[in-house]
Amino acid sequence: MDWRERNGVRWLEAKMHGAHAAFTTRLGGVSEPPFDSLNLGVLTDDDERAVRENRRRLAAALGIDPSQVPIGLQVHGGEVIRHERPQSPSPFAEPGSPLPEADGHVVTAPGLTPLVFVADCLPIALLGPRGLALLHCGWRPLAAGIIAKGSVMTGATEAAIGPGIGPCCYEVGDEVLAAFEGLGEGVADGRMLDLAEVARRLLAAAGVDKVESAGLCTSCESELFFSHRRDAGKTGRQAGLAWLNPIEFPTAEMPLPRAA
Repeated sequence: MDWRERNGVRWLEAKMHGAHAAFTTRLGGVSEPPFDSLNLGVLTDDDERAVRENRRRLAAALGIDPSQVPIGLQVHGGEVIRHERPQSPSPFAEPGSPLPEADGHVVTAPGLTPLVFVADCLPIALLGPRGLALLHCGWRPLAAGIIAKGSVMTGATEAAIGPGIGPCCYEVGDEVLAAFEGLGEGVADGRMLDLAEVARRLLAAAGVDKVESAGLCTSCESELFFSHRRDAGKTGRQAGLAWLNPIEFPTAEMPLPRAA
C-alpha cells in the first residue's frame, strides 16, 4: 500500500487488479476535537455540518461522486448487500436519508464506491470476477461469516486489509476468544487478539490467496487514526472504500509509519 495525499486529505491506497481500495486517516477535515479532523461518521456527537464538509473533501480528494457511495447502518452483523445502482436519496451525500442495515457492500458497476466506517474494526476490500466488496470487520461480523459471504458474492481472489486495532492493544474476553478457537494457534496471545490474523485465516479458508495488509494499529497511531477503544468511545470515524476502473490522481508519496 502507498500513502497518498491531496488537498490535505491523506489516505492509504491499495492497488488491486482492476480496482483500488482507499483507507482514510483522520487528517484533512474541519471537525473540532475530539473528532479532529476528518471525521466521516454522522452517528457521533460531531457537528453534522462538519461531517458533511469532511465527506465532500474526501470525495473531492479521491475524485469520486458522493452520490455514488453506498453505505449502510452498521450493526456488527454478517449482512452483505449488493448494489446495482446508486442509493436514492444518497445517505452519504445527504445524511439522514434511510439506511439499510448492513456491514458489507458489493458492487459490479464502475462508478459505485462502497464505503464502511471504522474506528478500530478492519475495513476489508474483496475483488473477484463477480464484483467488488467492502466489509466492516469487527470481531462480531468476522464471527458471523461476513468474509465467507462477501467472498462468495464476489468470487474473491484478492483482498486488501486496512488499518485496525492491533494485537498490541486488543484485549478481549472469553466469548471473543471462543469465537475463533477453531482457527488454531497464533490468532491470540493470551487475551490479546490479532484481528488481522483472524481475517487472513478466514480469507485463506474462503480461497482468497492474494492478501495485502496495512499492518497499522489504529489505537497506537493516534495522530493518524480514530480509535474507539483508545478514546473510550468519544471519537470519530475513518473509512474504507473501493472502486472499479480506477483513475490515477496527482498525489504526494510519504513514508509508511511503523507497523503494529
